[in-house]
Amino acid sequence: MTNRKPSVAVLGGGSWGTTVASLAARNTSTVLWARDPATAAEVNDNHTNSRYLADFPLTGSLHAVCDLAEAVTQADVLVMAVPSQSFRSVAEQVAEHVRPWIPVVTLVKGLEQGTSKRMTEIVAEVLPGHPAGVLAGPNIAKEVVQGYAAAATIAMPDHKSAEMLQELFRTTRFRVYTATDVIGVEIAGSLKNVFAIAVGFGDGLQAGDNTRAMVITRSMRELIRLGVALGGEADTFTGLSGMGDLIVTCTSPLSRNRRVGELLARGRTLDQIAAELNQVAEGVKTVGTVVKLAAERGVHMPIAREVDAVINYGQPVTETYRGLLRQVPGHEVHGEAW
Repeated sequence: MTNRKPSVAVLGGGSWGTTVASLAARNTSTVLWARDPATAAEVNDNHTNSRYLADFPLTGSLHAVCDLAEAVTQADVLVMAVPSQSFRSVAEQVAEHVRPWIPVVTLVKGLEQGTSKRMTEIVAEVLPGHPAGVLAGPNIAKEVVQGYAAAATIAMPDHKSAEMLQELFRTTRFRVYTATDVIGVEIAGSLKNVFAIAVGFGDGLQAGDNTRAMVITRSMRELIRLGVALGGEADTFTGLSGMGDLIVTCTSPLSRNRRVGELLARGRTLDQIAAELNQVAEGVKTVGTVVKLAAERGVHMPIAREVDAVINYGQPVTETYRGLLRQVPGHEVHGEAW
C-alpha cells in the first residue's frame, strides 16, 4: 500500500491560481498551467510570477507548463482558477485528457453569463462523474503568498472528500476549514464582488467610514437573502466564504472589485480601469446575472441593482448613493427597503 499524496493540477496562472498552486506544492506534487509561456518559464526558472505577484517567491518545487493536456493527464485533483467566462471552454478542452472520477475544485468567484450557472454546475455538465467543490474565503493573494495568516473553506458534496482535499492546501499559516454547502460557498464568493464595487463607489466619493460600514452591512443582508433563495445554508454566509470574504473584498486596497468602484466614482471608464488593473474583476461581469437571479426569485436587492445600473446602463455613480438614500428604511432584519 502506498502513502503517495494526490498530485494536483491548477489551471490558471493569475494571482490566486498561482498562490494556491504554491500552497499545494508545499504538500504534494503540483503543476500550474499558465496560458502565457513566458509566465510558465518564469515560474520554473525564477520561482516568481511577476505579472501578478510582483517578486514574491513561490514554492521551489512548483512546476509550470503551458500545455493543458500535459498539465492534467496525471493529476489526481484538478483545480480550476480561470476567469468565469473562460471556465467552460477550458473545462471542455481538458475533458478528454483528465482521469475519470478525480475531484474538481474551483477557485472562481463568479457566475456564467447567459446561463447564470455556478462553476460546479458547469463541471457537472462538461465533466460528468467528477465530484466538484469550491475553495473560497477572505484571501488576498499577495498577502497569502507572502505568508500572512489567512483561512479558507473547502466545500465538497461529500465531507470525507473535503477532509482529504483540506490537507493538500493547508499550511501552518493558511488554515483550511471544511464544509458541504457547495452552493452557499459559491454564491457568497460571487455576490461579494458586486458589493465590493458598491463600497468602492463610496470610497471614490469620499463618503466616509460610516457609509462604508452601512453599505457592507446592508450588502450582507442582500447576500444572505439571495443565497438562501438559491439553496445555500444561512450559516454559510456568516462564515469565511460569506462575511469574511465580503469584509476583505470591500475594505482591502488590494481588492480589484473595490478598486473598480472607486475609479468609476472618480470618472474613469470601465475600459480604462480594465487596462490599468490588467486582471479580471469578476463583479463587473457578475452583477447583471445577480440582478437577473434576484428578479427571478423575487429577492429585493437594491444595492446590487444600483451597481448594475452603473456598470451596464451608464448611471452616474453619484446617482447611485442619492437613489439609495432616498429610500425609506424599514425593519432592519425583516424589512425589504434598503
